[in-house]
Amino acid sequence: MAAPHRTQQERSSRTRARLLEATVECLVERGYAGTTVAEICQRAGLSRGAQQHHFTTKAELMTRALEHLFTRLADEIVATRLPTGPDRLEKGIDLLWEAYSGTLSTAAVELWVAARTDEELRGHLLPVDRALGHATLEFYRRLVGDGDAAELETVLLLTVNLFRGLALDAMIGGDDGRRAALLAEWKALVLRRRAG
Repeated sequence: MAAPHRTQQERSSRTRARLLEATVECLVERGYAGTTVAEICQRAGLSRGAQQHHFTTKAELMTRALEHLFTRLADEIVATRLPTGPDRLEKGIDLLWEAYSGTLSTAAVELWVAARTDEELRGHLLPVDRALGHATLEFYRRLVGDGDAAELETVLLLTVNLFRGLALDAMIGGDDGRRAALLAEWKALVLRRRAG
């Protein structure tokens, strides 16, 4: 039986996805400096022309890859059923840690460091980083329910920045036990703060 014919839009979406996945792989494995568009195209099994058709610059490709990864992780988080009751907040914090400590964190750190001196990359990256922050805040609001908006945002920003630091610690070979202890202590602090 012949495979169904895909539309131009479906083929285009598939090509974009292959480029974005290959970009994330390269960022994680080779770092920003070691990631070339030629390597991305080779991994994706596509020509340079196909890449240029979808992404005009390397900065745009890198940023869209981070956005693609963020969207995928956000969809996974939203799809996760959280328990009700006292375990809800702890499970939600664990979900945020999983998202911020894995591939997303590694790719993001590579791009944030490069964006410090690459104005074009920084221009592309800042809106994506802000969107990530807003989506994370919305998840946290759904997690904890109603409350003081400024306090929720402060706790979330502290959580995200702690996670970024812990993820960086993991990338450079820090102690797993110390990270686990710090994460447990942070969850206990947040739970105590919410309780009273």
